[in-house]
Amino acid sequence: MPTPDGDAPFLDEEMQRLLAQFQADLRPLQELRESLDNLRGRGEAANGQVKAEVLPSGTLGGLRIDPRAMRLGADALAEAVLAAASEAAADLTKRMAGMMTDGLTPFADEVRRFGQD
Repeated sequence: MPTPDGDAPFLDEEMQRLLAQFQADLRPLQELRESLDNLRGRGEAANGQVKAEVLPSGTLGGLRIDPRAMRLGADALAEAVLAAASEAAADLTKRMAGMMTDGLTPFADEVRRFGQD
């Protein structure tokens, strides 16, 4: 597509280079997002008889109850499920924070630079 003056294509080589660099700069952020989407928090209770998995959305993504845990009784089993889910949520939060810190640290200098302009 020509420019209004008709002399050069709209996306000349420099614009294409800048676009390619921008896309390359965004790739680590896209990878971080994909990693966060696939992250799972895990927790357990009742000596490992109850295991829970929490998704990044905060929902329970998995629950495994060893048949021996049925001997705990309804109330104790319910408490174990909640404890395992709570531990899984805490695990997820810790892992997400670490990934965010590691994933965003390379961009900290750029953020500071833009803040000074």
